Amino acid sequence: MRTVISGLELRQPRSLREALRMLRDEGPLTPLAGATDLYVALNFGTLETARFLDLWGLDPLRRIEMRDGTLAIGALATYTALIRSRLVRSRLPMLAQAALEVGGMQIQNRGTLGGNVANASPAGDTLPVLAAAEAVVVLRSVEGERRVPLAEFYTGYRASVRRPDELIVALEVPPVEGRQWFRKVGTRAAQAISKVVMAAVRAPRPRIALGSVAATVVRLPAVEAALAAGSGVEEAVERLEDDIRPIDDLRSTAEYRRRVAGNLVRRFWAETA
Repeated sequence: MRTVISGLELRQPRSLREALRMLRDEGPLTPLAGATDLYVALNFGTLETARFLDLWGLDPLRRIEMRDGTLAIGALATYTALIRSRLVRSRLPMLAQAALEVGGMQIQNRGTLGGNVANASPAGDTLPVLAAAEAVVVLRSVEGERRVPLAEFYTGYRASVRRPDELIVALEVPPVEGRQWFRKVGTRAAQAISKVVMAAVRAPRPRIALGSVAATVVRLPAVEAALAAGSGVEEAVERLEDDIRPIDDLRSTAEYRRRVAGNLVRRFWAETA
């Protein structure tokens, strides 16, 4: 009997080196780990690829560690691992909080940070955290390794600078100074795609990032500059129009997203005073 997966092809490398060689020599291959997003596309019949590279068994990509003062999180670190990690909870607590609000326990056990980054959805719950933390995406191919600041990683809706022969192997987060803050607005706290999601850092140079208000996750440079200059929060909120481009879709309206974004900036500033 033919099923929805009958025509799919799966490669299972035994090491990162072998995975990179397969990408170069046997591509195109779509990297697959927890498959929490890919299975949704498969179920809805919108999956455009049929050849996959299964990374789930590459345990070295699950490490969460400090490297020369930088928090390095392997691409295969699951949301559950982020929630449980003492390093993440102490260095980047807003990432642990975001992980708590991603789906249910099953999704948290399977979904990976690298997958959320690679999926490139503007509604990805961890992406505003990584943007506000000024994280760096570590990409590797057979030819070598390169590091791309998250602010330069996305080129458009579900599009990035990652080449077909590259894998996201880690996210690197420099020390974050200041009070961290995270909020997700959706039909419920978890197991729902966010209508608006925000992460921010209260410091002399405030950092604010929003998801679901543009084609990619975005920082708010105009709002940040107003707050850094000592402007009142209402004046800063007026600058939102310079930073976000929300749209109407099935989950919400552009006007609702604008209002929620403004309210989130107000709450962040008040709760971190």
